[in-house]
Amino acid sequence: MTPAAPPAALAALEARVVACTRCPRLVAWREDVARERRAAFAGETYWGRPIPGFGDPGAAVLLLGLAPAAHGANRTGRVFTGDRSGDFLFAALWRTGFASRPASVARDDGLQLHDAWVTAAVRCAPPANRPTPAERDACLPWSVAELALLPRVRVVLCLGAFAWDAALRLRVAAGLAQLRPRPAFGHGALVAPRDGPALLGSYHPSQQNTFTGRLTPDMLDAVLLSARELAGLEPPAGERGA
Repeated sequence: MTPAAPPAALAALEARVVACTRCPRLVAWREDVARERRAAFAGETYWGRPIPGFGDPGAAVLLLGLAPAAHGANRTGRVFTGDRSGDFLFAALWRTGFASRPASVARDDGLQLHDAWVTAAVRCAPPANRPTPAERDACLPWSVAELALLPRVRVVLCLGAFAWDAALRLRVAAGLAQLRPRPAFGHGALVAPRDGPALLGSYHPSQQNTFTGRLTPDMLDAVLLSARELAGLEPPAGERGA
């Protein structure tokens, strides 16, 4: 089995990500939000910096999102933590055997991931949740470095069309072949190239998708279980022998 990266290497990358100031618009926005704060979190100290990836250094599945939420990860300092999208995602990760608990509320809440790593294509909270192409491209080297330190990843689960596009760009930036014709995004879309991890699509667990029923818990569970199977992982304990 390919050895996982030393914790010190991942910690060093995290320190570099957290100190990043490449995108002036995103720096200004994330810091403004952290100063002004939402009324519900007025008594909290916001993280207000770029968000590093989080999870198991030996992960076989990498979950790739869009960007931190202004009052979610930009507040808590951990990807998909502290907002409704994260509540939906981590509950599904727990049901499918990837997470030690069904909720993620803070960086120090004791949550652990098993065989999974969660990260985002853009590391800073963007205005209106819409990073520019230049900001997207400025963050790409962080994803390349992160993937290089996660050598056991066999599946990249793309949460939304933006993440799907980012994963295709990541392949090329990491020195893998560009996929032709360009694979179309969709929930359950799968590309299994000869080189590099498989790409699996899922609708993003945004409130727009989960409140309207476009993405249901059963749908997200199914795609996470597919990711387990594609990565060669055993089914979660409750499903073994079913």
